[in-house]
Amino acid sequence: MKHLGIDVSVRNLPELDPNYIPLFPFYESFLKGASKPLDIAVERSAGQVAVYKTFIHGTPEMAEADLYYVDRIIKTLLWLKGGFKVYIAGDKAIYEAIHKAYSKEGTRAFDEDFMAGVYEHPFEVVYCDAVPAEVSKSEAIGRHMNGCRIGFDAGGSDRKVSAVIDGEPVFSEEVVWFPKTNSDPDYHYQGIVDAMKSAAAHMPRVDAIGVSSAGIYIDNRTMVASLFLKVGKKDFDAKVKDIYIRAAKEFGDVPIVVANDGDVSALAGAMSLEENNVLGIAMGTSEAVGFVDDKGNITGWLNELAFVPVDAAPTAMVDEWSGDIGCGVKYFSQDSVIKLAPAAGIELDESLSPAEKLKVVQGLMEKDDDRAAAIYRSIGVYLGHALRLYYHFYGFKHILLLGRVMSGKGGDIVLAEAKRVLAEEYADIASKINPTLPDEKARRVGQSVAAASLPEF
Repeated sequence: MKHLGIDVSVRNLPELDPNYIPLFPFYESFLKGASKPLDIAVERSAGQVAVYKTFIHGTPEMAEADLYYVDRIIKTLLWLKGGFKVYIAGDKAIYEAIHKAYSKEGTRAFDEDFMAGVYEHPFEVVYCDAVPAEVSKSEAIGRHMNGCRIGFDAGGSDRKVSAVIDGEPVFSEEVVWFPKTNSDPDYHYQGIVDAMKSAAAHMPRVDAIGVSSAGIYIDNRTMVASLFLKVGKKDFDAKVKDIYIRAAKEFGDVPIVVANDGDVSALAGAMSLEENNVLGIAMGTSEAVGFVDDKGNITGWLNELAFVPVDAAPTAMVDEWSGDIGCGVKYFSQDSVIKLAPAAGIELDESLSPAEKLKVVQGLMEKDDDRAAAIYRSIGVYLGHALRLYYHFYGFKHILLLGRVMSGKGGDIVLAEAKRVLAEEYADIASKINPTLPDEKARRVGQSVAAASLPEF
């Protein structure tokens, strides 16, 4: 296959998506003829900087391919590691194109606005003679078992809470709620406090509170979170940014730690595996990701792989939220199952919700319907290629695959196909990484119990 003048050789393509061009092989093919050095750095909070040194062609005939390559790398760095300032050294024309793209009227206006909001800092793209040095700060996460702890897991359809005494859960509760459709932040606050009070009632005292919640959190403050999708900006700033901090004060001056649910999933996996260097990927409503590094720490990276590109095909599906194409959310979530269903010959009732459509396909899979199996085989091929791309940036050892898409027989097919693609296409790393589904021990640890271990006191 060919894209922007680059020949990309791949043996394994998803049977239901033959136009798919996995991004990592495209990068490898692009770099074979590239010799002009280009350095990129992305600055995020607390002076942390991610550096990526690479090459472009720097010729008029390859100008379009050069810009596409750099655009995809910068997009990846921003959503994987986060940042509000991009530094470029080595090519003024590339800088000018990226600077224009990341403007209020540019093609990356969504990314520019999003990152500025997350870091509460104007977004910048600057040209320099040399990019700043790499600066990274990881911090220990969880595994604290002493005392009486509350672990709260805020999901989009239900909230879970556990009371944990010296590492042993003594009470757990799961309650249905509707945070994504409610515009009143007092509804969310009351639900959070009610859950925590339920757990507190089963312990003699509360020593610490840990929270696992979808979204981006900095210093325990809510920067962006789909749970509060319908809350207006004024109410968000006044009542949501510090919602968990306020809830903890209901129990006195106790330490609280709020972490992204993907990071807590990775922590639960690391605790279960008794290993570090774990990437957790939950395929559900979206692609939720967390990472625990080789020291057992979290990195402060965004890990929002749902918006990291994985497909170079110009015909790739558009993500409705960001307006970009080829991003992970359309490959590793219920959206992927729904996207592939027509090609598999499965008609889904348009009146059904996305979750209900997924259940239809899962029901067919449980009956060994080969049309459904073809969907999961295709997702497995996507995953095998994407894991090679993710490994390039993370260098992980274990991958824990979670979420509704990975449940049942379909999840087994996805895992088997991903392993096959890794072995056949990327033998150099296939033996270094270990994709797994959660075992019973991981299920018992649970998200809310792992969350309880977050604070240290």
